[in-house]
Amino acid sequence: MLHTTDLDVFDQKIISELTANGRLSWRDLAEKIGLSLSPTIRRVRRLEQSGIIRGYYAAVDQSRLQGAIGVFIHVALEHQVREALALFERSVEGIAEIVGGYQITGSSDYLIHAMVRDLPHYQKLLDSLTSVEGVSKIQSNFVVKTFVHRPLPG
Repeated sequence: MLHTTDLDVFDQKIISELTANGRLSWRDLAEKIGLSLSPTIRRVRRLEQSGIIRGYYAAVDQSRLQGAIGVFIHVALEHQVREALALFERSVEGIAEIVGGYQITGSSDYLIHAMVRDLPHYQKLLDSLTSVEGVSKIQSNFVVKTFVHRPLPG
């Protein structure tokens, strides 16, 4: 398992370049980081196998999708024990509308980021969440405008 202390300057450059543009060709990536093609490919594969690079994604501007409404949902559980937390996570991870899920500190246990088409669609999502055993409180905030959205720095 690789750790951040195991990453050298080339690994850090790879992460930075792929974070900015995951569609770089092997050749372009090698040129940008200053290594030849074979060592670049080996390093990327090692970063992928170690789990540091988990995948490649398209950054979608949700506001440009017809009918896409973002909602952040705070979820509190009755009990914050390992079994209850695991049950909640397993119960919601397959819900298609959920685009992000975070265990957080504060008055809620989880923050869920979801995308819905309209209020009836949101109600259906809410019904799914409230049916999970152990959920005690849900509070939602609808996104009015996204003014910053960027990939994590490499």
